[in-house]
Amino acid sequence: MTRKLVFFAGGAGAGKTTLAKALAGKRGMALFDMDTLLQPAAKAIMTAAGLDPYDRDSAEYKKLCRDLCYRITMDAALENVDLGTDTVVIGPFTKELNDPQWIEQELASIGASLQDVDVKVVIVYLPDQESYRGRISQRGLKLDEWKLEHWSEFSRSLERRELAWNLPESSVLQFDNSEPFSESAIVRLEGFIDGEG
Repeated sequence: MTRKLVFFAGGAGAGKTTLAKALAGKRGMALFDMDTLLQPAAKAIMTAAGLDPYDRDSAEYKKLCRDLCYRITMDAALENVDLGTDTVVIGPFTKELNDPQWIEQELASIGASLQDVDVKVVIVYLPDQESYRGRISQRGLKLDEWKLEHWSEFSRSLERRELAWNLPESSVLQFDNSEPFSESAIVRLEGFIDGEG
């Protein structure tokens, strides 16, 4: 069986983590959530720089931590793919989605390619900025304070993404997650990763 590497990408508050965890739990897949993996490093780096340890969105954070946090996440995920473990990765991946070579370079680092790893991408989105703001406010996380306080700047990151990677159309799912979570959503995601439509 071909190894699966499934990305859940999209803006903050879209619900990508809820969907990814439900899918990974049902299927027994390894799960790598960038928010979870980056916390200790980002908090330490931002504190050492005299900045808000909970900021995950400012220009200062992006300069000091962003690329490191993606590297930590992908190294852990690729290690599992290399072992033959089906793997789910969660993160915005805003810059990476736009780089046509990115996924192939990542796979090449473990001696793999798109021929022997089944890469799927679920781009989770909500229909409008009000929906994002409502979800982000509702979850009440300290990590979201900067987002809400700088909404006009932050909200630009919520634009729906297209994918530049060299994947067939059948490997990319634009998933409108505006409905409440349901088992039917997981059934649809399972069908997608199994190539059933």
